[in-house]
Amino acid sequence: MRTITSDRLRLRPWRDDDADFLLDLESRWEVVRFLGARPTTMSTRADALASIARRRAVDHPIHGIWAMTTATEGRLVGNLLLKPIPVSAGETRAEPDDIEIGWHLHPDAWGHGYATEAARAVLDDALSRGVPRVLAVTAPGNHASQAVCRRLGMTHLGRTTRYYDTSNELFEKLPR
Repeated sequence: MRTITSDRLRLRPWRDDDADFLLDLESRWEVVRFLGARPTTMSTRADALASIARRRAVDHPIHGIWAMTTATEGRLVGNLLLKPIPVSAGETRAEPDDIEIGWHLHPDAWGHGYATEAARAVLDDALSRGVPRVLAVTAPGNHASQAVCRRLGMTHLGRTTRYYDTSNELFEKLPR
């Protein structure tokens, strides 16, 4: 998986030595509360290492699950993903290219514009490589992520149950 950079951030593959950070990040309810239909907190370093192995297993020229670090100090601040989006049970995949972008950051990194900056860098990269559209699904109460979607110029398509077996607000970004 390639590294993507922006002015202040570096998105790089996850490494085993990131496990303590990932455990700290995903053991926090305030971070994971909007992740998936049944959010759960991470509880062990072994869980973090297994999650890192799954993240590194994404082997694709465009998709990825990146560790988000500051460009200057290399301090970990969060996670960003671009990958095929799972459809809900009973749904058929109408678009083979249903690709989602998502992010979650450590609370110490909230409010610095990192999610918007990282997502913009990944969106620009993906759309310039021919991805026809990118979706973001946010929990109805996740107003912070919805604001990021709007700052990214994503179009709000309304509420849907098409993905993740739950009700989400759907956003879309098309190439310019």
